[in-house]
Amino acid sequence: MTSIWLILTTILIILISQIATIATEDKIPFKPHPLPETLANWQDLTNQGDYFDKIESAKFGYLVFSKFPIKVYIEHPDVNLNWKETVSSAILKWHDYLPLTFVEEPQNADIEIVRKNPPLDPQKKRASSAETQYQVSVQSTSEGFPFLSHHFTIWLSPTQTGKYIESAILHEFGHALGIWGHSPEPTDVMYFSQVREPPPISVRDINTLKRIYQQPTRLGWPVLTQN
Repeated sequence: MTSIWLILTTILIILISQIATIATEDKIPFKPHPLPETLANWQDLTNQGDYFDKIESAKFGYLVFSKFPIKVYIEHPDVNLNWKETVSSAILKWHDYLPLTFVEEPQNADIEIVRKNPPLDPQKKRASSAETQYQVSVQSTSEGFPFLSHHFTIWLSPTQTGKYIESAILHEFGHALGIWGHSPEPTDVMYFSQVREPPPISVRDINTLKRIYQQPTRLGWPVLTQN
């Protein structure tokens, strides 16, 4: 019998010292960003619902991107040359809903994907095969205006093979796009466990993604300066 591997995702939030001094509630607006056209045009004509009530919000709001396309870096391992192709092909299945582009350098990416075992957490009873973490920092626009930004890293275990690679990256990339939670339904790609027959991205997954991107956040908004 094929075992079911839990996909465990932990939160790593690194708030650099600048945030404590300038990113206060009265200096960063808390409001939604305009929807990208791909999500704005999405409609569920079958009324299949969503699992938005399972999604967690950080203290600065929902983990949404406001600048598109979202830039993705995929590590190119020295071995298993098909790995990068498999990962990129899976990621592009999210492209119909949020614009994506690939970059060649990790420092230029919004989402970074590496072929390594996830960091060990002494509080866990077992190692995870895939994991997503994010960092938050203050960046500057070309005009010099500071804004709150976030960066995701996805670890994929080298022991993942076959269809489980695609299943893992589809799930973890959903987290990186802002679905910071899990579905209770095994027919959704964001189901909390990896199942024997991995499902495709579902209508409920996209309904949830759209609701998330309609929510207020402080990410992406410039820090207001006092007169």
